[in-house]
Amino acid sequence: MSKVTPATRALEAARVAFTVHTYDYDPDAESIGLQAAAALGENPARVLKTLMALVDGKAVCVIVPSDQEVSMKKLAAAASGKSAQMMKPPEAERVTGFKVGGISPFGQRKPVRTVIEQSALLHDLVYLNGGQRGLQVRLKPGDVRDVLRAVVADVLA
Repeated sequence: MSKVTPATRALEAARVAFTVHTYDYDPDAESIGLQAAAALGENPARVLKTLMALVDGKAVCVIVPSDQEVSMKKLAAAASGKSAQMMKPPEAERVTGFKVGGISPFGQRKPVRTVIEQSALLHDLVYLNGGQRGLQVRLKPGDVRDVLRAVVADVLA
């Protein structure tokens, strides 16, 4: 497994301190984020999942703890829109350049508006997908917010 991906290159270019962690990805897991948390031996609240949504038809990246669900109504409001829906996997792969299960908020094909769940900023360090299945990056949640210029909001269901 390569530990150099568009996501890790984007973090290096932003001069952000991060560490890379690998785990055995299970494509049959019911929840990719929860499976990653278990494999890493981490609290699921610290292992964030990257989801791709459409708000008023425009791509939006949303980052939430792996043990939580997104409120589409709250997401739409956080992204200054009227309605939100999850992006279909083939579209998410096309927009981001990453495969589902390996979608990172960093290093996507083109930057999109990003919303991060406010509770994620309560942790010293968080994990996010590093741009391929079985690869996570660990960094400060404030760095996630700053690099992505993310909107911080309550988006939990």
